[in-house]
Amino acid sequence: MSQRKGILLVVSGPSGSGKTTLCRRLSDDGEAEYSVSCTTRCARPGEVDGRDYHFLSRESFLAKRDSGEFLESAEVHGNLYGTLKSEVTGRLSQGADVVMDLDVQGAAQVRTCADEAIRLSAIDLFVMPASDEELYARLSGRGTDSAEVIALRMTNALEEMRHWREYTYRLLSGSREEDYARFRSLITAERMRVSRLA
Repeated sequence: MSQRKGILLVVSGPSGSGKTTLCRRLSDDGEAEYSVSCTTRCARPGEVDGRDYHFLSRESFLAKRDSGEFLESAEVHGNLYGTLKSEVTGRLSQGADVVMDLDVQGAAQVRTCADEAIRLSAIDLFVMPASDEELYARLSGRGTDSAEVIALRMTNALEEMRHWREYTYRLLSGSREEDYARFRSLITAERMRVSRLA
């Protein structure tokens, strides 16, 4: 049997869509390896360097970006975020599946990546709530943010959702279990794609 090439599953969606939960669960179930991004923002309580993010100084991040070490990078709310190529390419060449949680800017950069192996491996999915009302309920249901912060997140989320048509797949969110079943079925189907066989 030929070895299958790894899948790069790029997942985007607004805050509150459940995309990070889906990506983490897929990784926790051993179905894919989660790509840990780099950021210049400070770690939040409970976050661990190397598990949640690679926390870098702005100088270190810019040096890596200038030397071409990032697959994608962006500045969001004054902080830099990016994915190291080394987090992805070696795994894909060994046939491992990699899941990435990216914003729309990062997903667009992966789509237009000059590296043919990345482009051929990549599929993208946009996760979104079924309605604006559901999104608001999810954002406000956390109970940790002020009304102003929720309003800003809502504005940003609505702007981000305008990009869903740029993706190959869209998942309209329902229950956590329904979402995960559909999410997992996507990667299962992609593993059967003939073009992925070496």
